[in-house]
Amino acid sequence: MGVIEVGRILYRPRRLRKMPALRDMVRETILTPSDFIYPLFVRYGNGIKEPISSMPGQFRFSSDTVADEAEETWTLGIRAVILFGIPEKKDSIGSSSWKEDGVVQRAIKAIKEKIPEIVVITDVCLCEYTDHGHCGVVRDGKILNDETLELLCRQALSHAKAGADMVAPSDMMDGRVGAIREALDSEGLYDVGILSYAAKYASSFYGPFRVAAESAPQFGDRTTYQMDPSNAREAIREVKLDIDEGADIVMVKPALPYLDIIFQVKNLFNVPVAAYNVSGEYSMITAADERGFLDGKRAMMEMLTAIKRAGADLIITYFSKEATKILNQ
Repeated sequence: MGVIEVGRILYRPRRLRKMPALRDMVRETILTPSDFIYPLFVRYGNGIKEPISSMPGQFRFSSDTVADEAEETWTLGIRAVILFGIPEKKDSIGSSSWKEDGVVQRAIKAIKEKIPEIVVITDVCLCEYTDHGHCGVVRDGKILNDETLELLCRQALSHAKAGADMVAPSDMMDGRVGAIREALDSEGLYDVGILSYAAKYASSFYGPFRVAAESAPQFGDRTTYQMDPSNAREAIREVKLDIDEGADIVMVKPALPYLDIIFQVKNLFNVPVAAYNVSGEYSMITAADERGFLDGKRAMMEMLTAIKRAGADLIITYFSKEATKILNQ
């Protein structure tokens, strides 16, 4: 019972599990701190470190305090952060997103002044900056694709000129990667990379983020531009389009319910693959741990390992610091 006969040799898989050192030696998937990208929320003001009710353990920072958080992140061994902005004022087109002294632009400068070596990535989207909460220009209740592209390019250029190493368009407008790449190149910003939210699904797992970023849509939903959770082949088409348009890294979002998509993308395309371990995935483990339903740290590490095992080269996760502390032990 439990023994497999191969010819005359009896093979017992448990031989390689009998002691910790042996398990370490044959481990196939290994997490490292450099796998992680830490998301940071930045809001208008000074001296702010504000708890996020929907995401226990996470905070909204001002541009001065976020630099200290980024420094701690770097000291732990995490090599990149991604910034999300919450402006003082919102309007119908998200114009504060490309202001020279906008919240993200100020945060980029503060972080780069303190830790020049850290990789600063910025989310490029309008939803956090518009009064209607949608990711594009709205007219007569419709989200307009091509009119949105110009505004996304202005935002991406503003972030790049402030010192961002990479911009990450998350809006899911058709053609935005190509438009942003052309805009960056036209200004001589050839070295600024694009991390594309290539396969971003219209997911229920974004709820805690929308509270954190104050970006919930004021009408309707985002199903006309984010992907249907039922579709897999469409994700492959989306990823290919973004690579053809100049994406340096492609992302699947969310991560945990879409491990099959991560696996397919990794096996089909010869580019780095990122996965976003989103707010809902973070909050459900945090909440279950608080209630004693499971061991939160073990569940966290198991989940992150599964995301990497599926094929993710990089993982955007709110667990970055906590997981890194465990790995460093």
